[in-house]
Amino acid sequence: MTCSSNIKQEELLAQEHGRIRQLILGKFALKQIYLHAYSEYQACIAKCGKRGALLELGAGLGFAKEVIPDLMISDVVSYPGVEKIVDATHMDFPDASLRFIGMLNVFHHIPDVEAFFREANRCLVSGGRVLIMDEHVGPLSTPILKYVHHEPFNKHASTWSFDSKDPLMDANGALSWIVFRRDVKKFQEKFPGLQLVSYNTHTPLMYWLAGGLKNWKLVDRKLYPIAKWFDDLLIKIWPGLGCFNTIELVKL
Repeated sequence: MTCSSNIKQEELLAQEHGRIRQLILGKFALKQIYLHAYSEYQACIAKCGKRGALLELGAGLGFAKEVIPDLMISDVVSYPGVEKIVDATHMDFPDASLRFIGMLNVFHHIPDVEAFFREANRCLVSGGRVLIMDEHVGPLSTPILKYVHHEPFNKHASTWSFDSKDPLMDANGALSWIVFRRDVKKFQEKFPGLQLVSYNTHTPLMYWLAGGLKNWKLVDRKLYPIAKWFDDLLIKIWPGLGCFNTIELVKL
């Protein structure tokens, strides 16, 4: 009975994976967001030297491997195409064996980020880097993430950890902002071996106009250039309006 249930769950996960992959690849604007994220991966990897492996955490729904063939694709569940099951808080890699760890909309799902930072510090070579792209807490994103988005959001959380029974749904959408903005001094004191290189905000409207992972969209291929121009103009005029962030860390 248990074996049958597990098979059924795997089949459902595979079906959902296929549905979301088709959404990402089928929505022109959303696919461009992912392609831009992978170009950020490439720019970061170029700074990391040649020693050590390249790892993406929580990669199951994306297509990073098609852009960066050397990238090891990992997730906490066995989606099609996942090469290794990896728990970010207990990474099964030798010391100093990785030169890059990337994650796209994954950080806010890690229930114990302090454990992740310890593991990243252990697994990275000197000069290795972590690139985190996640949700930013700003005047536009806060009401969306708090009242509209389906995942938990609490910018007033007193700790960096949260209970997690479902790694795909349990989260705190404010987590990257809490750690790297609100509590950045705490991060620097607790993890001096991981230097914060940058925290950049971006994408005020485009993700929402693209419809995210929902079945609708407001921007198609024809409207994308205008929407992208306006999105870039907004972030240039008001950087804090960005709904997402890109955070880079380097192992000293």
